[in-house]
Amino acid sequence: QVQLVESGGGLVQAGGSLRLSCVVSRRTSSMYVMGWFRQAPGKEREFVATINWGASGISYTDSVKGRFTISRDNAKNTVALQMNSLKPEDTAVYYCAGGTVASANPRMYGYWGQGTQVTVSS
Repeated sequence: QVQLVESGGGLVQAGGSLRLSCVVSRRTSSMYVMGWFRQAPGKEREFVATINWGASGISYTDSVKGRFTISRDNAKNTVALQMNSLKPEDTAVYYCAGGTVASANPRMYGYWGQGTQVTVSS
């Protein structure tokens, strides 16, 4: 019923930019927050950013502050992640997630997209 579909990933050089988008189909009233997470091969899934559908609350992990911007368009049920000044360490599969409570813990999110690959070359 509920599907999250990410797009916008790709290969960029260090210092470049990418804009990821997540389209949510049939958003439920209990899906209060959206989050972006990333996972590199052999590593745990890592929190990137969260945003609330009905409030202005936004949170970022320290490593992306000042470089990434999360935003939403309620009318279109989309959440975006603008990524600037990309670094090789940003390379990962990026996932869009939906949940009831804003959290850096991926276990708190019940809905996940399929992921989109972001690769940043040196």
